[in-house]
Amino acid sequence: MVETFQKKLSDSPAWRWTALVLLASAMFFAYIFVDILSPLQEFLQTQHGWDPIAYGRFAGSEPFLNVFVFFLIFAGIILDKMGVRFTAILSGAVMVVGASINYYALTEGFEASSLKVWFDNNLNLPLSAWNVTPFYDGMPASAKLSAIGFMIFGCGAEMAGITVSRGIVKWFKGKEMALAMGIEMAIARVGVAVVVIASPAIASIHPIDVSRPVAYELLLLIIGLICFIVYGFMDKKLDAQGVEEEKDDPFKVSDIGKILSLKMFWIVALLCVLYYSAIFPFQKYAINMLQCNLNFTAEQAGMVFFVFPLGAAAVTPFLGNFLDRKGKGASMLILGAMLMVICHLVFAFVVPATQSVIITYAAIILLGISFSLVPAALWPSVPKLIDDKLIGSAYALIFWIQNIGLYAFPMIIGSVLRSSNPGVTDPLKYNYTVPMLVFASLGVIALILGFLLKALDKKKGYGLEEPNIQK
Repeated sequence: MVETFQKKLSDSPAWRWTALVLLASAMFFAYIFVDILSPLQEFLQTQHGWDPIAYGRFAGSEPFLNVFVFFLIFAGIILDKMGVRFTAILSGAVMVVGASINYYALTEGFEASSLKVWFDNNLNLPLSAWNVTPFYDGMPASAKLSAIGFMIFGCGAEMAGITVSRGIVKWFKGKEMALAMGIEMAIARVGVAVVVIASPAIASIHPIDVSRPVAYELLLLIIGLICFIVYGFMDKKLDAQGVEEEKDDPFKVSDIGKILSLKMFWIVALLCVLYYSAIFPFQKYAINMLQCNLNFTAEQAGMVFFVFPLGAAAVTPFLGNFLDRKGKGASMLILGAMLMVICHLVFAFVVPATQSVIITYAAIILLGISFSLVPAALWPSVPKLIDDKLIGSAYALIFWIQNIGLYAFPMIIGSVLRSSNPGVTDPLKYNYTVPMLVFASLGVIALILGFLLKALDKKKGYGLEEPNIQK
């Protein structure tokens, strides 16, 4: 028995950390693509005619299929039925297909194609309440096709996220699993730091071309797919050695009614969607906001904003350790929401008035700390609030509701930015006060929910303030 145990690949530190490197690399490249165009809002408007509404519609399109076609649920079913190996390779391939479409939409070849003519003449839906799609009358053809590519990529990225987590559990069960998950998430978040610096620098090489950084990132996604394929061979050998996947609780339609009737579920789900809607959509506009407020180029704005994801990646493991050993989960949620409100108010009023780079850096660093506080406290709190038998379905519903916010708010902010800047056509002259106030208002509601959660915890004794590690 001992000999068999020692022959398993997962018992070798070199092999299991190699598996982590392969999985984390693929997610690192995926995170880069999510924001590859975020620092290029100025160039997208001047070169391709994407005004704030068109840009907002594109930026929000990634979760569209996850929300309205329930691909989040299907991804989980595929993972359960087909396993990590198949699902990882499928997710990598889907991301490459989506990124390829996105790249083609931004090339000169598309501008001269009959496909552009088709998009000019179709998907011209009214900007009305029933139109939940990203497409509308007057949206540039390149934005329409880019949105389709981003939707497809989003399916692959969501599938990859849950697959990588399952893969880490498979290789690190009984070993350094928490450390491995923390490292994977930190590496993925560094992707955002890379993209806000690299994307505008690559696009700005004469002549300016927004498709150029997308082309580089497409190559990285292909490398990510290769990483998944190599991982597949390792995973197959591990299966042959008798190591089984530890599956999550499957999503059950019958559980939906029970979960939706729980007050605590709604508090957590709304807190989640409000908080994340004030962070990820903000990333889509942060570079242009800094350009407008500080008179910076995209490269200079990227150099300022990159401390946000780096700070969040650095602080998260320490906060997770504090939560495990000392607790204070509800208090961390409240502090995180409070810091977020303060930061968005600083971006709304103080930064435009002072044009201070030091104040801007301070606000971004505090926002990074906020982004570490809330996720570190939020996700481990769910099992304390929801019955174990419902936990898998509860997480699936929370992620689905979160994706609604990530879909809607980039579009809302784009429309708000356009309406609050009547007559402004220069992408470096936008006033971001009203959009920042929208983000701050989301934080205020999240803060109220945080206080409510803490009060209910004190009354009901859910243990949110207790450490996760029980002595």
